[in-house]
Amino acid sequence: MPIDETRRFIPVRIAALTVSDTRSLADDPSGDVLQSRIESSGHTLADRALVRDDVTSITSHLRKWISAADVDVVISTGGTGVTGRDITPEAFEAVIEKPIPGFGELFRMLSYQKIGTSTIQSRALAGLAGGTYLFALPGSRTAVTDGWDDILRFQLDSRHVPCNFVELMPRLMEK
Repeated sequence: MPIDETRRFIPVRIAALTVSDTRSLADDPSGDVLQSRIESSGHTLADRALVRDDVTSITSHLRKWISAADVDVVISTGGTGVTGRDITPEAFEAVIEKPIPGFGELFRMLSYQKIGTSTIQSRALAGLAGGTYLFALPGSRTAVTDGWDDILRFQLDSRHVPCNFVELMPRLMEK
């Protein structure tokens, strides 16, 4: 992935949300991986939280961060599978104004190269709401690493060419 070193790096403010019925912030390896990736890439961790697998809890956090002036991006981990408690995609869809289907498609394509057909169990997705980017990743450390290292670190880097999400940020609220 080409990074044009002549372009200026623009750090973005990212909120990290873990969705889990079994973890706590003190025991959140996927959230720790995400936080580490965000900070080591030069971005700002705007906030970090953990909520249970509950649509109301997830949408409440999403709406809070979407309306916050100091959050540009929200990335969640967990709850994207197909079991009865996996409701993160439904919560995201309740707030998304403009889906970004290519994110989930690309995530599953890249994941297929590592875990084969098991990737169809992931409902990773992305979208926009209120000028804020929203990304939902599966809850495993490997999925978070793959999602960040193979997609998000490039699309959230203002130096990535030929295009990236950061350069579009000033125009997200255009009518």
